[in-house]
Amino acid sequence: MRVKMAPQGPEVSRLIYGVWRLLEDPQGASPERVLGKLHACLELGITTIDHADIYGGYRCEEVFGHALRTSPGLRQRLELVTKCGIMLTNPARPQNWIQHYDYSRGHLIGSVEQSLRNLATDYIDVLLLHRPSPLLDPAEVAEALRLLVEQGKVRHVGVSNFTPAQFDMLSSYLPMPLVTNQVELHPLRPEPFLDGTLDHCLKHRILPMGWSPLAGGRLMTGQGEAEGKIREVLHGLGHKYGVAADTVAYAWLLRHPARILPVIGTNQPERIAGAARALSLPLDTQDWFAVWRAAMGREVP
Repeated sequence: MRVKMAPQGPEVSRLIYGVWRLLEDPQGASPERVLGKLHACLELGITTIDHADIYGGYRCEEVFGHALRTSPGLRQRLELVTKCGIMLTNPARPQNWIQHYDYSRGHLIGSVEQSLRNLATDYIDVLLLHRPSPLLDPAEVAEALRLLVEQGKVRHVGVSNFTPAQFDMLSSYLPMPLVTNQVELHPLRPEPFLDGTLDHCLKHRILPMGWSPLAGGRLMTGQGEAEGKIREVLHGLGHKYGVAADTVAYAWLLRHPARILPVIGTNQPERIAGAARALSLPLDTQDWFAVWRAAMGREVP
């Protein structure tokens, strides 16, 4: 259930709980409701929580922090990941008149300090640069990250949605290693399996985080032809193994040798438990390729 994210990285849980949709919970986002989901995760061995400053219109971190303040001892049982760099046009950021990216030294430091206040913590376990920017100045980013790590505000750094070339370029400027690349991973998005993204992680012995492992729900409810074909295979395998189709989808990612860390996005504790069942589901090689064939629409050569 626990793995090293990278040779010099933190120890994290094999599944990661993501709070992107924290404010979309039909049962609300009171401290009690948030703590209920956190305790459900902890009982299943899920200790790593994925945030971003922009989630929930810049509100999710603060809501989560309110919950932590009511149970301060909980922080020591968690690894907190957060992301920065995307600048949304949102009432919470009235100065942004166009969506853009900002990786200036001032913004990186200010964003981390705001996340620390929001999350009711004095350190972030892993800070990720949310998306690559054509204006990213690696020397300036390196200086900001060096300062944040030296001050103890950030323990480890990584990236999200970077290509292997972008990862290596930034890494060459940094005094510390990048510990992960969080990318979109699911059967409807085969590109990272083929374009070198996962090969790059294997080469550098870093574990990729996989966001949207159910394709934002499309794997289970999408009406497209591809969704239907993949879902048919997932349901068939679920019947074979005695689990739900979404459990098979998580097991499919976990089976990959890159040791993908899927980021679970549900607000339902029972579905968190369903995802955790994938950890004990050793998906057969041919069953893995049955999902791959459905995703690609053809047999492997």
